[in-house]
This record gives sequence, structure tokens and C-alpha cells, in this order.
Amino acid sequence: MSELREPSLPRTAKVRTGPLRSGWTTGTCSSAAAKAAALALRDQAPVTDVDVALPSGQRVSFAVESCVFSSEEATAVVIKDAGDDPDVTHGAELTVTVSWASELLLEAGVGVGTVTKPGLGLQVGGPAINPVPREMITQAVREVTERGLRVVVSVPDGDKRARKTTNARLGILGGISILGTTGVVRPFSTESWRASVVQAVSVMAAQQLDTLVLCTGGRTEKGAMALLPDLPDVCFVEVGDFTGSALRQAVQDGLTRVVFVGMVGKLAKLAGGVLMTHYTKSKVPLDVLAALEPSTALPVLQANTARHAYEVWESAGVLREAGDRLCAQVADVLQRFTEGALTAEVAMVDFTGRVVVAATRPEWVVA
Repeated sequence: MSELREPSLPRTAKVRTGPLRSGWTTGTCSSAAAKAAALALRDQAPVTDVDVALPSGQRVSFAVESCVFSSEEATAVVIKDAGDDPDVTHGAELTVTVSWASELLLEAGVGVGTVTKPGLGLQVGGPAINPVPREMITQAVREVTERGLRVVVSVPDGDKRARKTTNARLGILGGISILGTTGVVRPFSTESWRASVVQAVSVMAAQQLDTLVLCTGGRTEKGAMALLPDLPDVCFVEVGDFTGSALRQAVQDGLTRVVFVGMVGKLAKLAGGVLMTHYTKSKVPLDVLAALEPSTALPVLQANTARHAYEVWESAGVLREAGDRLCAQVADVLQRFTEGALTAEVAMVDFTGRVVVAATRPEWVVA
């Protein structure tokens, strides 16, 4: 039985009295720089600002820090603003150089990492540019031209910034990752975000509803809403790293049932008894995952990431069995943390956030 722990916030988390300010992901900033560079190359003129589309369809505008061009290539820089999230890439110069080519090519330049280990959902040996940013960059340059372009994303001090992340441990070498699933940085890791989670739970309880649905982020929230379509939106709370705080408030407000929807990484930490899951304060307990399915224990124990462990289960045909056990273990942790005041049910979604692959309730799982 896992010992329950709720580590304190990292020292970078600052108390703020005002509302949280969102920022932009490295993927969004890269797409803006790519569009600016493509415009400069096409028009042979400097670009001072651009607008790009987020995955939601919303369009946002960015100032272009610098833009240089010739008839052969163009380079543009957009400065990342991470809002109120204590993000190591805040202030980074997302730099994109484009040149004409026979097809659209996306490459990593200086300061953008190279993937050297499996388990990240990216090709080993390829650039650490995640799928959504790839799509955003592609859309941004295609708004300018249908011609082939070589698009090189760089971050001049990316290697230095990456030393403050877990990239090297994950096998991302040489720089930072170009990340983002929504295009927006939401400050999950701050004290203010914890306060907003607590407030959201209380607002939900005030509606005389008894089922709280905790989701780790935007993708899992969409999956949870699809899973439980009869519940009002107020029941769904993006908990980020603060599961313990949300549960404590739920008990205080007299709630009786919690449903937790998450991906394998957060579920693994919770199964290990960790109720505050910020990456600086906890790591994925691969031993916990390995113990869930004896037939894959060794490769899971040697996995690079929780996602890698998930892929091992999937390849071995035991994802459902291991995932169901993981969900049951998380449910036990949640109930023990609340001393039985809440009944807990858990669902694990895939990496799109839309498909339930394991759960404490069999009928929730997509066959």
C-alpha cells in the first residue's frame, strides 16, 4: 500500500493576489515566427507583426522581435511570454529560418532538442517538436505560400534553458522541446492556480451537486465531458497538479463522489501515493507501473517515461488489464486520502484525451 504524500510547491511558485495571466507555448511562438519568416521571404519586406491560429481556431497576434531576409532565406524571432507560469522558456527567442525547398521540411536548429529515447510519441533521432506545434507551424506557413519550404526552428540559448528541465533524463538532448497542445500556457504550477482549483470545487459544491470530476488538463476535460455528458460543466475541474487540494476542499464542502480522469503519467504518480504531482516534486514511479502486470514488469521498469510504459503494455496486448489495475489503485489512494469521505472512480484516457482505455467501471472503456 502506497504511503500518501503531498509535497510542497516548488520555490518558483509565487503567491499572487490578482488573476492569473495566461501565456503562449513554444509551439505557438514558433508558428508565429515561421509565418513572419515566410512572409518576409515571399514579399522581400520586413514583418513587424503576424497573427496565427490556435488549435481551437482562435487567432492571436504577435509582435515580431526581429526580421531579416534575402532572396534565399528569411529569419524571424518571436519572444515567448509564458504569462504567470514559472516556465524556464519564458523570454526565450523562438527563431525560425525559412528557405525555398522542393517540399515542406521541418527541422530543429540550435537549441532545439533531438529525441534519443522512445516513449515521447516522437521519432527517435528526430527533432523534439511535438505533433500539435508541427501542425500549427505547417498551417502558419501554408497561410503564406503553398511552395516547398525548409523550416528550421531554433532557440539560441535553448541548451542552457534545457538544463533546468528533465529533458536530458527523458532523452531529449541539445535543447528544449517545442511543446503545446492548446497553444496557450495555463499556469497550473503556481500557488494561484491551486487557489483557483479550490475555488472551482467550492463553486461546484454550491450548486448542490455531488459528483466532482477532476481532470488533469484541457484534453482530459474534453474526454471526461464526453464520458459523463449528463453532468453540468461546473462539475468538471481542471486540477493540474493539485489533486490533494481539490480533494481536501471537496470533503470540506460535503461532496460524496469524485471521478478522476487522466493519462498514464499523472495516474502513475497518484497510484504511488503522491497527491501534488508537479514535475519538480515527484517523478513517475516506474516500479508501481511494473508491479501492475507481471508479464511486462521488466520492460516497464526499464521504460523511459510513463508513456513508454503505456506503449509497452499496448504492444504486449495487456493495456486494458494493467490500466484497470492502475485505475483501481488510484481510486484506493483517493479514498484513503479522504478517509473514506469520498467514493472514487477513475478513468484512464489515451494521449488524445478522447478515448477511455481503462477504468474502474468497465462500461466506460471503449472496446
